[in-house]
Amino acid sequence: MSEWWTYSLQDFLLFSPKTWHRLLELYNRELWPAQLVALAAGVVILALAARGGRHGRTVAALLGLGWAWVAWAFHHERYATINWAATWFAAAFAIEALLLTWWGVLRGQVQFERPAIAHRRIGLLLFGFAVLVQPLIGPLAGRSWVEAQVFGLAPDPTVVATLGLLLAMTDGPRWRLLAIPLLWCAVGGAFHWAMGASDALVMPLAGLVTVCVAAARHDATRARPTRPSV
Repeated sequence: MSEWWTYSLQDFLLFSPKTWHRLLELYNRELWPAQLVALAAGVVILALAARGGRHGRTVAALLGLGWAWVAWAFHHERYATINWAATWFAAAFAIEALLLTWWGVLRGQVQFERPAIAHRRIGLLLFGFAVLVQPLIGPLAGRSWVEAQVFGLAPDPTVVATLGLLLAMTDGPRWRLLAIPLLWCAVGGAFHWAMGASDALVMPLAGLVTVCVAAARHDATRARPTRPSV
């Protein structure tokens, strides 16, 4: 038996890159033209978050719906046919959908401020990247357009978009909402690295940016002087 340190990430893949790309292709063909609806929803969410005001519940509801869809339609119904771990991925995405519904829709604690504060700008840029740019990375790297991952339908852009919105929140991201998206950044990065994908660093970098910005905002909030009580 070989020592554990002799294994690489490729040794843990349960399927070939060709099988993965075929899965994405069939998934997108079955859903067409839902991708256009998802793109429109992403643009609406970006507009509502950028405007600020009383749109937090709507944004959280749409975002939670995307996580629930990916949990069921992608992980449970498709990905689980080639990867036993996808059942656990589906459970994690469903939990995140419930958390977004609880904190954002029922409790109304997902709000977006109007002033152009740095963390808000970065968050909105990250969301815009996930919705408008991330689906193009694969095709621009030479893969088929029909394999593109779209926000609200596929895991990676849905996760990155969520990180962006959580950074743009008025009170800063809640770590309980960040946990599952950040874990997926690690899982997705390792998976794409093992697949030899050219965009393997996208997910880890998105996670790293989120952690750095969230930590900086937390430190700045703690260092802010409080007004003395009268």
